[in-house]
Amino acid sequence: METNDIDLLLNVHFAGRVVRKDLTKLLKEGANVPVYVLEYLLGMYCAVDDEEVIAEGMVTVKNILAENYVRPDEAEKVKSKIKELGNYKIIDKVTVKLNENRDKYEAVLSNLGVKGIEIPSSTIKKYEKLLVGGIWCILNIEYYYDEGARVSPFIISELKPIQMPNLDLQSVFDARKEFTEDQWLDVLLRSTGLEPTNFENRVKWHLLARLIPLVENNYNICELGPRGTGKSHIYKEISPNSILVSGGQTTVANLFYNMSSRQVGLVGMWDVVAFDEVAGIRFKDKDGVQIMKDFMASGSFSRGRDVINANAAMVFVGNINQSVDVLVKTGHLFAPFPEEMIDSAFFDRMHAYLPGWEIPKMRPEFLTNQYGLIVDFLAEFLREMRKRSFTDAIDQYYKIGNNLNQRDVIAVRKTVSGLLKLLYPHGEFDKDVVERCFVYALESRRRVKEQLKKIGGMEFYDVHFSYIDNETLEEKFVSVLEQGGGSLIPEGPMNPGTMHTVTLGTSEHLGLYRLELQVTGGNGKLSISGSGSNTKTKEAIKIAFDYFKANIGRVSSMSKVGDHDYHLHIVEIHNTGAATALTLCSFISFCSGLMGKPIQSQMVILGDMSLGGTIVNSTNLAETLQVAFDSGAKRLLIPMSNVGDIQTIPGELFAKFQTSFYSDPVDAAFKALGVE
Repeated sequence: METNDIDLLLNVHFAGRVVRKDLTKLLKEGANVPVYVLEYLLGMYCAVDDEEVIAEGMVTVKNILAENYVRPDEAEKVKSKIKELGNYKIIDKVTVKLNENRDKYEAVLSNLGVKGIEIPSSTIKKYEKLLVGGIWCILNIEYYYDEGARVSPFIISELKPIQMPNLDLQSVFDARKEFTEDQWLDVLLRSTGLEPTNFENRVKWHLLARLIPLVENNYNICELGPRGTGKSHIYKEISPNSILVSGGQTTVANLFYNMSSRQVGLVGMWDVVAFDEVAGIRFKDKDGVQIMKDFMASGSFSRGRDVINANAAMVFVGNINQSVDVLVKTGHLFAPFPEEMIDSAFFDRMHAYLPGWEIPKMRPEFLTNQYGLIVDFLAEFLREMRKRSFTDAIDQYYKIGNNLNQRDVIAVRKTVSGLLKLLYPHGEFDKDVVERCFVYALESRRRVKEQLKKIGGMEFYDVHFSYIDNETLEEKFVSVLEQGGGSLIPEGPMNPGTMHTVTLGTSEHLGLYRLELQVTGGNGKLSISGSGSNTKTKEAIKIAFDYFKANIGRVSSMSKVGDHDYHLHIVEIHNTGAATALTLCSFISFCSGLMGKPIQSQMVILGDMSLGGTIVNSTNLAETLQVAFDSGAKRLLIPMSNVGDIQTIPGELFAKFQTSFYSDPVDAAFKALGVE
């Protein structure tokens, strides 16, 4: 009944602006043209609720596609028709370039495979997008051959872009009031071709958030997830105002500004520039990433003497090939980006990160057969909403928590504004609506911040995002789902000789390392495996073993080192390279294994020791504690000489641990084993 209600409401309040999406699917399977081209035609001939008229309209649309849409493999046949008939109407994608040698604009027809067709300047002034990426058009082509002429015999006598000519926003606002929030959310999703009744509510919000770049200027969003979840569909098929940059490689001239032709690139011509497969993004220019950072931060960039402003939203979509649980624990969720872009300053410009792994892979039942808005009409409505702003909607009801810095606040406000423009374009919304949008925005930005913390360290420590109710003054905290549970350091006692430390790896990044010791009967031999096979690490472990043999009597008079063999295996958990400081930890591991007594539960041991047993401080203490906390540590064992560094640690972080201090290696062994 609900579905029929929405269909009825759409046909009453958006008469002539709706189409049955199963008709789009039928046509889409037979013609490789964007959805907005198909629905432009369906809107002309099938935008009614009468089966007979729809059937007649479908025949007409199929005939137009059969007769006028140029299939690349039939290009020669169509050229022949134009020549023989003198003029002919076609549907094709038109791209225009300036031929500076002839001072003429020349068009290229993609599917027809014809280039060099002269096109007047007046047409270019009217439709600037012809110069950047091209647009689909209905064209009337004439043919006139002049033997001496050096121009193409094909002439464009009429060009009509497949786009809505105008839109009355007030009529959309009035019609929107006739729908509930849930109904309108379903309308928006159906208009993009999806069937909302088959998705959970949280997934619906993720799918809705994909539309934010189409309504919000200079909005930067990232969505990484498994293949086949429809990440790029919105930006390629749904709107003639967005462009999908496939293949990855691009230039500053193409994307931002061409110095020789003095023309603004894609960001100036399109509302949304989406990058498909982020792993393949490559700039031929060295300064490409820097210019992109400038643009993402301010909506402007400088080239030569000029400062250019543009409103394009930047979208980054790509695939995560491994389990998100593993990636959250061992790395960061921006890992699929190319190495030159893995920079905290670049990712800090992201306003939201959509969890693509929560969206199911597309199956036939996820595609709708019900009515939805014609995508061309939807795209024009979304474009008009870019002129409005609801960034101040939060302030009437809530204050933003103190962990959010200025960039976080801007990001959250933009996301809230975008969601409200989509759900309540008429601007009439209550406190509950604002809270739902606000919580979603905080979570989307916190996901970015959690990864920045892993990439950039303590500079991005403040991730405990919250909001305060203006009436009750109650503060609520917002978390991200994937950060919860399943810590790397297990609860409860581990086997004797097994323990954890956080130290720098050869990559010069802090990481978590697990030492696992096996003690068997033997004659005092030591063998090392895993990440301990590195020469420097081996050397550190051998120093520890020698110290262990010389000093075990101070720890336990009952234990005999020479009656056993020792196999120490080093596990490098965060992919940070071989550990640079393992001597003290190895000594404690040997003591624990030989005595058969486990290390205290969820303890991380910090610091190191020299050949003679002198204690070496733990460096980067604040960042080290953050890595330990993220890995699931509850107890810390820290060198006494690090006491002065405690003031550098945020109080909230230090309070998360039970902390003990040690003065020498034997003291460290006693405290690690819980022996007083």
